[in-house]
Amino acid sequence: MTDQKIQAEKTSMDDIKRVAWAACNTFRGLIDPAEYKDYILIMLFLKFISDVWKQHEDDYRRELKGDEVRVKRRMQRERFVMPEGANFDELYEARDADNIGGLVDIALEAIENTNKAKLGGVFRNVSFNSETKLGQTKDRNRRIKNLLEDFAKLDLRPGHVVEDEAIGEAYIYLIERFASEAGKKAGEFYTPLQVSQVLAKLVQPQPGDRICDPACGSGSLLIETAYEVGSKDFALFGQEVNGGTHALAKLNMFLHAIDGARIEWGDTLNNPLLIEDDHLMAFDVVVANPPFSLDKWGAENAPKDRFKRWTRGIPPKSTGDWAFITHMVETAKPKFGRVAVVVPHGVLFRGGAEGKIRQKMIEENLLDAVIGLPANLFQSTSIPVAVLVFDRRRERGGARASTTDVLFIDASREFKQAKTQNILEAAHTAKIVDTFKARHDVEKYARVVPAAEIAENGFNLNIPRYVDTFEAEAEIDVKAVRAEIEQLEAELVEVKKRMAGYLRELGADA
Repeated sequence: MTDQKIQAEKTSMDDIKRVAWAACNTFRGLIDPAEYKDYILIMLFLKFISDVWKQHEDDYRRELKGDEVRVKRRMQRERFVMPEGANFDELYEARDADNIGGLVDIALEAIENTNKAKLGGVFRNVSFNSETKLGQTKDRNRRIKNLLEDFAKLDLRPGHVVEDEAIGEAYIYLIERFASEAGKKAGEFYTPLQVSQVLAKLVQPQPGDRICDPACGSGSLLIETAYEVGSKDFALFGQEVNGGTHALAKLNMFLHAIDGARIEWGDTLNNPLLIEDDHLMAFDVVVANPPFSLDKWGAENAPKDRFKRWTRGIPPKSTGDWAFITHMVETAKPKFGRVAVVVPHGVLFRGGAEGKIRQKMIEENLLDAVIGLPANLFQSTSIPVAVLVFDRRRERGGARASTTDVLFIDASREFKQAKTQNILEAAHTAKIVDTFKARHDVEKYARVVPAAEIAENGFNLNIPRYVDTFEAEAEIDVKAVRAEIEQLEAELVEVKKRMAGYLRELGADA
């Protein structure tokens, strides 16, 4: 028997968060949070699938009265098949081995090969035997032993975890914490929860919808949008250019029991992989927080794009914002698709090629809303951002073709100030979403603007042009202020007289 902690009580979400976050101490000061997150999250996933395997194997043995042949046959139909020697308990037993890092790598490779359809390539970017990342053999062994001992404290067997969504939500919590520590690098893999919730509610996903994020990071925005459906009747799709982050997204889906999600690894702008019948797949909902103003995004390849995405114009090679926006609009279903995308404010007013693309999007009646959010919401940047909402139901023949105005919302001043970044609280996000749905003017907050007015402004979408948030200063009563000054001066003269008297009494008036 191992010295693994035997838990009499069930495991809570807080238990998982606490143990996993404490395990990070193994790596702090050694490598950046943006890198050590991979080791923590992969180990959590390994512990989870190992515990599920162990529980089901025990259940089948009882059910089949110890018939090992039948038990083995049943186990080969499991959601994830665990090859011999690869489960967490076996690695834990071998934690003192002088090649424990290599043993973990061998186990992960075996799991990946055995479950290629689901896990192919998921562990390829992380090595537990890396001297560069984890130090020389002795130090590396100690760190991996600590990691195994930390996760051995958790019991993640089915029925032993309190909340149904505990493991998946703990995973997202960890990604959020890693993002907080990773600073600017966080933008590569995480969108703040409150921003994700706003986007998810703006696109109003419905049962049966196909939902896509073409720059999906670790997949949390996709999952948040899926939650908004209110049922399991949805299909998720994503693409991510960073191999390590792509792996995190796939694990995120599995830990949320969304096994059918299709998450591709590759460059969306230059090599879109969500293809159907040699065409770009079309989606009911497209959401994204793409990299801001991406330099060298592939403008040189745009003229020969086989999907002809850039008919409105090719964005500048040093600024890829409208490249992502155009891709998203092109992959939204004609006359049905809804799009919500986070953008830097320059997208709203920059001229040149971007201005021409923006003009055409507006003239095609695709732009539905422009929403300004507060500054300093993201770990990766302190700049204020905006959300653009496009709705292809506004196209000719669509259900909203008669809507030709654009809703502007200035939510930039409503937030809770925290130590390192600002936070959108529930009341702030509710006000944004309620105003978006109601689509009416709100003094100093929102305004529905006719398309003609936008055209008169040269198709500039800068929010202060349309929403006046100016607060007039209170009028000053000059007479009252003068009277108050005179009264204070008189009181000062009286005080000076009394002070002079006290000094004379003390003999200190010389």
